[in-house]
Amino acid sequence: MRVGLHALGIGDGARPEVIRAVATAAEAYGFARLWCGEHVVLVDKPASRYPYSADGRIAVPADADWLDPLLALSFAAAVTNRIELATGVLLLPEHNPVLVAKQAATLDVLSAGRFSLGVGVGWSAEEFAALGVPFTGRGRRTDEYLAAMGTLWTQDPASYTGEFTRFDAIRVNPKPLRDGRLPVVIGGNSDTALRRAVTLADGWYGFNVSVADIPAHIAVLAQECARHGRDLEELTVAVAPSDGTPEHLPELAAAGVTELVVVGAPPARADEAATWVKELAWTWISSGA
Repeated sequence: MRVGLHALGIGDGARPEVIRAVATAAEAYGFARLWCGEHVVLVDKPASRYPYSADGRIAVPADADWLDPLLALSFAAAVTNRIELATGVLLLPEHNPVLVAKQAATLDVLSAGRFSLGVGVGWSAEEFAALGVPFTGRGRRTDEYLAAMGTLWTQDPASYTGEFTRFDAIRVNPKPLRDGRLPVVIGGNSDTALRRAVTLADGWYGFNVSVADIPAHIAVLAQECARHGRDLEELTVAVAPSDGTPEHLPELAAAGVTELVVVGAPPARADEAATWVKELAWTWISSGA
């Protein structure tokens, strides 16, 4: 099983010297992929419920540095050569899909085809309001944006007409390197997110999921694959367990997980961050294997 690392872009993980240290150490010690999430806006007292914790609150302080994930991963791409990169996740309905298609393809080219675009629908009504995007209908908007971006990546010129976006005979270059294909991963733990992963994407990223619940989520993926004529083995299945240990790796692999994502906050000093990554690699890759 592959092991990824979700540790860039927030707090101390937003410092350039720490990003460099974490990225280069992760590549050197065998991590398969670096993940970086997104929030454009945080508020001090949100009314919206965070869906990935029991108390409904996000653990990141509202005043913490939180880098744009595409820019942070571009920096990581420049200091590495082999390790893969992924947004985990970019909140797609908050963005212009034409611009995201351009940015994602650019990062794919700059990283020599190492980038996967992980997207989610978002959960913070306050964030959508600050950006002037309707919170209602964000799932439909996400589906449409994914279809429009696929058109931009594979056609030149490209045209698309939908409820939320439309363009006619435009050229958006560069194209992703893999025959105009850029892998898309859907984040979110709901059945709707799992269905979206099967019908519109190439994989699923389950964040902060308990080990006990992971087989049930994968069973839903399998059911949706059967319903829509896909093979589960076509999908990447990445999970960041809320309670996993290296001893769970064989169990998760047997359930169908293809990538275990370790989530953590690196130390503030670059030398300590590199040692931290080395210790994580020993725990999850060397001893875990």
